[in-house]
Amino acid sequence: MRLTLYTDYAFRSLIYLETRKEHLVSIGEIARVYGISENHLVKVVHRLGRHGFIKTLRGRKGGLRLGRRAEDIYLGDVVRCTEDDLALVGCMRKDEEASGCILVGGCRLKQTLLKARFAFMNVLDEVTLADVTAPHERKVLMQAVQELTVDVKP
Repeated sequence: MRLTLYTDYAFRSLIYLETRKEHLVSIGEIARVYGISENHLVKVVHRLGRHGFIKTLRGRKGGLRLGRRAEDIYLGDVVRCTEDDLALVGCMRKDEEASGCILVGGCRLKQTLLKARFAFMNVLDEVTLADVTAPHERKVLMQAVQELTVDVKP
């Protein structure tokens, strides 16, 4: 199973917001720290905001912050929010007819892959944002912020 770049950006954004929880953060700041597209990140942040993972504050003193405590954000929920299709093979899609497989209806492979996806999501459902935002992540991100701040100054 491979998660999309969209989900990767969502995880990165949430980790960054957790490490900077005492500050409001801009989308531009997150994009600069990770070296990713600000335009793409806007879409990711919008969806995370709609689902309550991020709180957005508008205005001159606005910015982003976590919408929930990191201990209450489970990685499985983030994946379900950001991934439109968790089908591992064509026959697992909602429209089974589109897969074109003659084994649809009696295939054991599909059942095995469903069990594998279930196990994958079970692991993610046990892990919170707080669990994956350890001192290492904080240190690396704080160094990146400091380097950006130095680069911005005249």
